Amino acid sequence: MALLDVRNITKRYGPTTVLDDVSLAVEAGEIIAIIGRSGSGKSTLLRCINGLEPIQAGSITVAGMKVNDPSTDLRKLRQEVGIVFQSFNLFPHLSVCRNITLAPTLIKGIGKAEAREIARDVLRRVGLEEKLDAYPDQLSGGQQQRVAIARSLAMKPQLMLFDEITSALDPELTGEVLKVLEDMAKSGMTMVLVTHEMGFARRFGSRLVFMHQGRVREEGAAAETLARPRTPELETFLGAVLH
Repeated sequence: MALLDVRNITKRYGPTTVLDDVSLAVEAGEIIAIIGRSGSGKSTLLRCINGLEPIQAGSITVAGMKVNDPSTDLRKLRQEVGIVFQSFNLFPHLSVCRNITLAPTLIKGIGKAEAREIARDVLRRVGLEEKLDAYPDQLSGGQQQRVAIARSLAMKPQLMLFDEITSALDPELTGEVLKVLEDMAKSGMTMVLVTHEMGFARRFGSRLVFMHQGRVREEGAAAETLARPRTPELETFLGAVLH
């Protein structure tokens, strides 16, 4: 059974349909790159997978848990599904260590000393071990984004969702964050990324999903789909972002 199974979901905001009969299955270890214009439904899809937005039709199952079932404990679900946004959402008044250990101590009941070791370990994975006791305002944007990734990793999720996490960063800082994603990809983490980083999608994506007007318009092996788009919509989109 797929780790993530999105079946025929519809999401509306009032009269506007943002996701229209969208389906997606993701196996453990896959890296799915979702691309498309602004407003095509990409970010909304991630928010629905994480239970942050309700859906009006269809079903979403993650690690055997039905996201849209009212009886599902969303806190339990979010231990399995980490999400990192474009804005880092770090607590400015808390140290890097406390930002990372807050959820493991509150939700999983892990002791402070063990949680600090977890924080040290995940910061090592994102190349920021020396920033354990720093505060967010002492970090660059790229470092803050890497701490946000480390914070999600501290919960040991089965699935990571990334929503345009490099779009607010300049090219040098983007490179820092992509290096972390590359290391995660090599370690076998299952990831779904909404991204404009076509180079990363081509090199590390198992599959590429192109969304257009709330629907999945094209889906296939990442490198092949980028090289030979089958729909005029994807061809036009790639023409705009690659030149």
